[in-house]
Parts: sequence; structure tokens; C-alpha cells
Amino acid sequence: MSAKTNAMRILEQHGIPYAVFTYPHHNEPVDGVSVAGLIGEAPEKVFKTLIARGGSGGVYAFVIPVSGELNLKKAARAVGEKAVGMVPARDIFGLTGYVRGGCSPVGMKKPCPVVFHESAADFPAVTVSAGRIGLQIKAAPRDLLTLLDAKVSDLLL
Repeated sequence: MSAKTNAMRILEQHGIPYAVFTYPHHNEPVDGVSVAGLIGEAPEKVFKTLIARGGSGGVYAFVIPVSGELNLKKAARAVGEKAVGMVPARDIFGLTGYVRGGCSPVGMKKPCPVVFHESAADFPAVTVSAGRIGLQIKAAPRDLLTLLDAKVSDLLL
């Protein structure tokens, strides 16, 4: 395995157990459903992190199943905004320290409110990006929610 990511170091600092999965990627983002297949996990248990900005200027991370599509109206309601819009891919690194396709809800360089889709609570473990394309981490959702002081909400279309 390659060097630990910031997300892995933070989980270890907080004593949160996790497993690491790697997948081939050629330094390019791989769609989430394909990632789920490559690591042998069901797509409903693998979550992607989407970065959005609210009308107030606030930045938010929405963590949803890889096969799902974010409902911007539900997302805005979940964070108390009138509206939210997706952050352009070119701006993700500056806000999070992560690149598109490798954005983890854990260890962003500028922490922001995090909201998981409510289905995360249905599983004993969920998988999210480890903070680098080609790496995923699997951990208990309750541990991730507590660590990130995250909310859960219905976020899907």
C-alpha cells in the first residue's frame, strides 16, 4: 500500500478502526459504481463526497451512495440554505485539499459541515474515499458521523 493519507492518519489519531481498499485508476477519477465493483463492495455501501456552496457562501460536503444523485433542494434544506450549487471540479482542491475523484469527508484542509445520506446509518460499515484516487477506507458510519460531527438527511433525487 502507498503512504497513508491525511484521512487515514486522522482515523488512527481518534482510534477509529478502518480497512483500506485499493483499485486501479491510472491517476484519473473512476466512477463510483465502478469503484464499488473493483473493491468488491455493494454500490449502496460505497459513498462519494460532493462539495457544494450555499447562497450564503458556505461550503458543504454531501456524502451519498455512489449510484445516487444529489437532490440540491434537499441538500440545501439539510444545511439551512435557500439553495446550494455544486462547486466546479477545478475549485475542489483549493477548498478541500483533495482532487476530484479522491475527495474524502475526513481530513479536508478547510473543515466544513458534512451531511451523509440517511442510508449510511443502515450499514455496519460504509466505504468512502481515503483522500487519494485509488484508495478507499471502510469504517463504521457511527464513527465517521461522530468524528465529523456530521448530520444525516435524505439527500437523493
